[in-house]
Amino acid sequence: MRKDIHPAYGPVVFRDRAADYAFLTRSTMTSEKTVEWEDGNTYPVVDVEISNVSHPFYTGTARVLDTAGRVERFERRYGRPGERG
Repeated sequence: MRKDIHPAYGPVVFRDRAADYAFLTRSTMTSEKTVEWEDGNTYPVVDVEISNVSHPFYTGTARVLDTAGRVERFERRYGRPGERG
């Protein structure tokens, strides 16, 4: 591997402001802001708008689309394949 071409890879705290949730992981992202973590060390913190804690898919609040109804409405409007003459 060539030296001095890869970004620094180290511990970073990602904080989801909407859910008031943070997690420590490793990343190449950096930030000027820092936060003191539970272990007493200070890490750079990156604020994110959405994470698995606040995403509708993972929280179970996602809307399920009625695909069968959409197909039937399309067929009523434009006819079934092969019916058109």
